[in-house]
Amino acid sequence: MPKYEKTLTVGKDDLDELDHVNNVRYLHWIQDISKEHWQKLVSEEISKSMVWVVMRHDIRYKNSAILNDSLRLKTFIEKSRGAISNRVVEIYNDKTNLLIVRSVTEWCLLNKKSFKPMRIPEKVLAIFKPD
Repeated sequence: MPKYEKTLTVGKDDLDELDHVNNVRYLHWIQDISKEHWQKLVSEEISKSMVWVVMRHDIRYKNSAILNDSLRLKTFIEKSRGAISNRVVEIYNDKTNLLIVRSVTEWCLLNKKSFKPMRIPEKVLAIFKPD
């Protein structure tokens, strides 16, 4: 299962002064779905020995979302090399299929004890390998 999806509904607390979803909220959702995807697929052993940290976000805001919109969030690993993995998150209006946001985040894998970068193990690469 290299891709992971979930849906959510925009609430009042997600909005900014223009009554659109706040840009910071999108960032929260990007990080949340990334973490959920990791936790859903890896074993407890892997989870206890490795941790990901963000090195860079590239977020493209394409359209707006408003109160009560149903949004579909989709994430997958685009590529990995060494200790670095590029994760894509796309957020769509679930009703119209209109792309709202597309992000690419560069994550670095760290040893959870030393907090030093570590090469992504083959067993982890295999879990997130695209179809």
